[in-house]
Amino acid sequence: YDGKCVFCRIARREEPGTALLPCQYEDLVCFRDIRPSAPHHYLVVPVEHMGNCKTLKGEHIPLVKRMMEVGKAVLQKNNFSDLNDIRMGFHWPPFCSISHLHLHVLAPASQLGFLSRLMYRINSYWFIT
Repeated sequence: YDGKCVFCRIARREEPGTALLPCQYEDLVCFRDIRPSAPHHYLVVPVEHMGNCKTLKGEHIPLVKRMMEVGKAVLQKNNFSDLNDIRMGFHWPPFCSISHLHLHVLAPASQLGFLSRLMYRINSYWFIT
């Protein structure tokens, strides 16, 4: 736990302005992005403080799979069912604004604006899916 990390505080329900969405795993939380780039823009975050996506190793594959599972479940709970029109990924350092691992879940990807298409471009220099 890092008390200076806003995502650690959100995960521990210490940020009253951020509503957590239902999540099927106790070690993950999900909430809306404060600057949404799509009608549905959620962040899936481990409760335990982890660095950015560059710190991921092979042993973290199950964690990332569960993060994606949570993202899809939240979309479906919010009446978005076209899972072919979503984008999920991580900003690659130094392009992450918060250095606590977080998966961006965006939908519909077809409605991303011009700048958002750049910011969340599939497997770009700054965003990996």
